[in-house]
Amino acid sequence: MTTSSSKNFEIDVAEYIEEAFERCGLEVRTGYDLKTAKRSMNLLFADWANRGLNQWTIDQTSITVASGVSEYPAGTLTLSVASSASFSVGETITGGTSAATASITSKPSTTSVATTIPVGTFSNGETITGGTSAATTTVSAVQDLTDVQSTIDILSTVVTRDGTDFEIDRLSRSEFLNIPTKTQTGRPNQFFLDRQITPVLKIWPVPDNNTDILKFNRLTRIEDADTFTNTVDIPFRFYPCLAAGLAYYLSMKKNPPLMGTLKAVYEEEMIRAMEEDRDRASFKISPPTYKYGV
Repeated sequence: MTTSSSKNFEIDVAEYIEEAFERCGLEVRTGYDLKTAKRSMNLLFADWANRGLNQWTIDQTSITVASGVSEYPAGTLTLSVASSASFSVGETITGGTSAATASITSKPSTTSVATTIPVGTFSNGETITGGTSAATTTVSAVQDLTDVQSTIDILSTVVTRDGTDFEIDRLSRSEFLNIPTKTQTGRPNQFFLDRQITPVLKIWPVPDNNTDILKFNRLTRIEDADTFTNTVDIPFRFYPCLAAGLAYYLSMKKNPPLMGTLKAVYEEEMIRAMEEDRDRASFKISPPTYKYGV
C-alpha cells in the first residue's frame, strides 16, 4: 500500500469549532454557537500570549533612529503624506486641525514619514507643519497603530553602526527612571520597553546621528480568528493544543461537568507543545582549569 505523499493537512476555524463541540459531547446547531466559539478561540490566543514564547510569532523589526529622539514605536509606524521632501528628520510635526504632534524619525519614501507614537491623532486631509523646517503638507491617511499594538514584548535588541551590531541591555522601569542624565547623547546601549496599549521603546543614550539602526526581535500577537473559512495562524504542532483548549473553554459555557477532564487534556497538550516550541543551542560545560595547574 502507498502513503498519501501529502503533508498539507490544515483545519479552518469552523472545523476547530466542530471538533471542540464534539469533545464537549455537543453539536454546532445555531449561528450563535459559531459566534461564541470564535470569541472563545480569540480569548484562548490571548491566554497563549500570557503563557510564554510562541516562536512562530517572533518578528525582527528595524527602525532608523533620529538624532535627539529617544522614544520609538515598538514596531513599524508611518504617516502617509502628500510630500515628505521638505521635512527634517528629528523635527516635530503638528496637525493644524487635530493639534496632534509627533517627531519624524526617518523618511521611508517621498510620500511617507516614520514617526514616534503621536500625542493625539492626525486627521486625514489636515495640514501638518514642521517645527524646525516650517514645511507643510497634508495627511493622506489616518495613521495605523495596529503593527505597534500587536507587539507583546521585545526579546533582544542591537544597534547597528557602520555595519557592526552592538548589543543593547534591557532596563526595568525603575532602572530607566533612575538614569540621572536622560538627555546624554551617544550610541544607545540600554533600552526600556514601556508596555502600554501602544508600546514605546525608550533608548539611552539619546542617539547622536540619523544613521544608526535599531534591530529588535519582538513577540507579536497571534492573528485573530475572523471568518470561519480562515485557517489559523499556528504551526502544525499546535493543532492538538488548540482543539483541546477550545473544547475546554467551550465546556465552561456549554457542558461544565466536563471542565475538569477537558482542562487536564488541554494542559497536557500545552505542555507538550511549549516544550517542543523552544530555542535550541549548543551547551558546553568546561571544568575549572586552575584545579589542574593549567
